[in-house]
Amino acid sequence: MMTILQAAVLGVVQGLGEFLPISSSAHLILVPWLLRWPEHSLAFDVALHVGTLIAIALYFWRDWLRLALAGVRAPRTTDGQLFWILIMACIPGAVIGLLLEHKVETTFRQPALIAVMLMAMGVILFWADWRGRKALLIGQTGWRRGLLIGLSQTLAVIPGVSRSGITMTTGLGLGLTREAAARFSFLLSAPIIAGAALVKIKSLFAMQQALTPVAVGMACSAVAGLLSIRFLLAFLNHRGFGLFALYRLLLGGGVLLVYGLR
Repeated sequence: MMTILQAAVLGVVQGLGEFLPISSSAHLILVPWLLRWPEHSLAFDVALHVGTLIAIALYFWRDWLRLALAGVRAPRTTDGQLFWILIMACIPGAVIGLLLEHKVETTFRQPALIAVMLMAMGVILFWADWRGRKALLIGQTGWRRGLLIGLSQTLAVIPGVSRSGITMTTGLGLGLTREAAARFSFLLSAPIIAGAALVKIKSLFAMQQALTPVAVGMACSAVAGLLSIRFLLAFLNHRGFGLFALYRLLLGGGVLLVYGLR
């Protein structure tokens, strides 16, 4: 049985980890593992994703409406092209996610593997932030860069990589500004999160657990997600990704230490 406190903590973890480059899937596995909490149900996991979907929809609905209208009415404009680039970039991640669904829910859920991926991606994120030209705005992403960012997103099926982390890292490596890389990643997340929630929505309606923890987790996920989006976009106007790279290294090292002791 999940307590209200556990539901709230996991909701906050999902909301922060989904949009900050620290891997929500890794944290949703590691937090219960470190605290010896019972594993949460698939229905609860879907509810948390619905919460982050609400957050991204509330923050970017005007952007998506503008882009969608441009994509239909004026596909050759900057906004029109960006809309179709985002749609194209979603396809690789959706396909790989469906093909490797079983692996994601079994083989990839090992704390040691997650720790290694957290640390490896922390190093890569720092390198991309340091070496990237940071010159291109989001409207200058283009089809090739959009496709490469979409392909990189397929690696996020491995907990610890981070969907936002890998797409922002790739965007930085391809010359996007920090803000542009983050905004593209956030816009790209909406169809992916919606698709993931839709595929498993049946489990939410067929859940066997109390409704209150699910509702609390969803609400906390939505609020934390909205706050994390606002925080990161403001933070990147003045700072880089070094803080998140350092956090990944420290967390990964800590998990390996606990894993060895246990």
